Amino acid sequence: MQEYERKQLLERIGREGSTLGVDIPERIEIQGEEIDLREFVFEIKRRETVPAGERDRVERAKRNLRRERLERKARIEDGEISFETGEQVANAIVGIDRALEALESLGSGSVEAEAKRQEAADTKRWMDFLKQALGRDDGGPRVRGR
Repeated sequence: MQEYERKQLLERIGREGSTLGVDIPERIEIQGEEIDLREFVFEIKRRETVPAGERDRVERAKRNLRRERLERKARIEDGEISFETGEQVANAIVGIDRALEALESLGSGSVEAEAKRQEAADTKRWMDFLKQALGRDDGGPRVRGR
């Protein structure tokens, strides 16, 4: 893999919002064990809250997913794989990130709803900045000189 290709893949997996529109992988191998990841995440998300007995299982799954993500990222960082394999690894990492986001958001609504809330907040901050920069932060027209 070329250096610029490696950097491109690392930028992709580090990009904010890279998981929007990405499906959680159907199955994934974590620590040598095949996991039905999508089924697990949807099973947990269907419930209003995570029962006390399931919390340990969810926390363990999140730890394993984070560990697997780090290991896969290291494979890309090492650059010892082909670009095609690196793309597959990057796709898997983004899928892992999507699953982690879903598990992290338990009890706070859907990931898409949270993304929309964040986008709305970003837009509001941007508009407030523009108003202030243009001298229209009081809601009235900009007054020039006296």
